[in-house]
Amino acid sequence: MSIIIDRRLNAKKKSTVNRQRFLRRYKGLVKEAVQDAVDQRSITDVDSGSDISIPKKDLSEPVFHHGQGGRVEQVHPGNKEFTTGDRFQRPEGGGGQGSGEGEASNSGSGEDDFIFSINREEFLEYLFEDLELPNLLRKELKDSTDFKLKRAGYTTAGSPDRLNVVRSLKAAHARRIALSGKERKEIRALKRQLREMEVSPETNDETLRQALKDQIATLNKKLKRLPFIDEFDLKFNNMVKVPQPSSKAVMFCVMDVSGSMTREIKDIAKRFFLLLYLFLERNYEKIEVVFIRHHSEARECNEHDFFYARETGGTVVSSALTLTDDIITERYSPNEWNIYVAQASDGDNWEADSTKCRNIIIDKLLPLTQYYSYVEITDRHHQNLWHEYKMIEKNHAGHFAMQQIRNAGEIFPVFRKLFEKKEGQNA
Repeated sequence: MSIIIDRRLNAKKKSTVNRQRFLRRYKGLVKEAVQDAVDQRSITDVDSGSDISIPKKDLSEPVFHHGQGGRVEQVHPGNKEFTTGDRFQRPEGGGGQGSGEGEASNSGSGEDDFIFSINREEFLEYLFEDLELPNLLRKELKDSTDFKLKRAGYTTAGSPDRLNVVRSLKAAHARRIALSGKERKEIRALKRQLREMEVSPETNDETLRQALKDQIATLNKKLKRLPFIDEFDLKFNNMVKVPQPSSKAVMFCVMDVSGSMTREIKDIAKRFFLLLYLFLERNYEKIEVVFIRHHSEARECNEHDFFYARETGGTVVSSALTLTDDIITERYSPNEWNIYVAQASDGDNWEADSTKCRNIIIDKLLPLTQYYSYVEITDRHHQNLWHEYKMIEKNHAGHFAMQQIRNAGEIFPVFRKLFEKKEGQNA
């Protein structure tokens, strides 16, 4: 009978198997809690997991109790109300189970919701389950920091764990044959001469025969002194580091900060950018983020200024798209980087600028980027920028996607629509 021993490392006073079983059982509740937790994260704060709270009522387990029916004999203590032979109505709902009904009280205690922690990998696993990153590619080997060990023949030096036993024994056998070739040839000649003497009685010289036997014995002893295996025979598997194609991405966050962008709209945009950063970070080893904010003019800034600096003015979206193209040309070669652009806006734009935006995206940005996503955060009617972008989506559906977000509750559903797995799409 096979015996399987689980030797996976467990945290102190925790069972990995039980933990995985628990997470599978309450998968739906954990996913809902994870989606609520993203609202409280910084856009680059992905170094920790999260505390997950599950209501106590959702952790209830099925139990066995007495039901109605059956014939049961019981002995009760004496009382003044009943005598032998009296019959009374069986209580509804069976015994051993409370009704759960009653009035409020100022005494007693209850149980809080069940709270436990999940690590960073579990957090991202539940957050981005069933999603995929479109057009994910590995770039050229330049400046690659990712290496893979690959077999490259054998070497005479190495660590014991890389010793190739078969190759070493073959080398030892070949060495013994090579070093003992002369002696083995002499032994064969002496044995042949000894047999001829035994066949021909007239040449049977006892002294000569004994000398031949002694000479054969001396050569055999010399052969036995050859070591079975020598340090020279040891062969080790040679492992070399082969550079792997780099897997790095840059994420451009483009946001309108004109006077029409309220604090609520900026908060929604921040949560959307956070989700995209987490998603990219899960698929690439190296991630860089470029923040570009614009009103009538565009400029690159840090995260704090991107979300919290106050500016007013008109709206010219093409200025941000032109700056994005300039930064890509200057710092992020498409041969080395996977480039993703996410744009958030309330839809307002200077009337004559929307067509220019469409041309910049089609002619300059889409050929360089893996994926371009646009979210319009508004509950109003769409304006000309939305209609221009709709023309891009119609002709470049594999690299361009757009959605509308009306309130904070639609952030994650919209994100899932932008990155849901599509049949026949290579990722």
